[in-house]
Amino acid sequence: MNKTVLLQDLHQKDYKETWDFQTDLLQEIVDTKISNRRNNLTEATKNHFLFVEHPHVYTLGKSGDLSNLLLNEAQLAEKGATFYKINRGGDITYHGPGQIVGYPILDLENFFTDIHKFLRLLEETIILTIAEYGIKGTRSEGETGVWLDIGTPFARKICAMGIRSSRWVTMHGFALNANVNLGYFDNIIPCGIRGKAVTSMEAELGKKVDIEEVKQKILKHFKALFEVDELLIEG
Repeated sequence: MNKTVLLQDLHQKDYKETWDFQTDLLQEIVDTKISNRRNNLTEATKNHFLFVEHPHVYTLGKSGDLSNLLLNEAQLAEKGATFYKINRGGDITYHGPGQIVGYPILDLENFFTDIHKFLRLLEETIILTIAEYGIKGTRSEGETGVWLDIGTPFARKICAMGIRSSRWVTMHGFALNANVNLGYFDNIIPCGIRGKAVTSMEAELGKKVDIEEVKQKILKHFKALFEVDELLIEG
């Protein structure tokens, strides 16, 4: 099993270009697995972790409801935002500047074959990261992601998650609201869940956070929780 993960920070990159790039990486891993099984080979499959910041974009998961987007095409253009219906799980979410998006493209057969565990460890990665800033994150039963003050009238989401997997290879991932403009969430019903607000690290702390520092903390916890042997910077 190959537990080395190749790390790339794509900085600010268009959503569709990044989606296509993820798809290519996933397909390369899947092709290796198919070739191994057909030809009785043991070539190691790769694992990737991408960081990226997207320009303003709304994305709707495969089971999502388009009515949760509260803007028409003209209004999207006015806000400088784009919209895509995509192949991850979950409903609608927003990505934009000041948000830390992470896409682990892992062959789970290198780690464990359990999608539920994969999502819980991703959540734990974020929970441990924001705890270092004094923010107490938690889970909400039946609602993937990381939340604050669940069980109170002030419940709010700080990190959205949605993934796709094929032959135990994952794509898509998490979006942690660091210094993001929360006003853009007013144009959707986030994750299709009414009556729960969205927050950010900046809003909770009353000051902007150092995004590069947060990324390093995410990687530290990701490496420990997933028992990664080595994170290699690529590109």
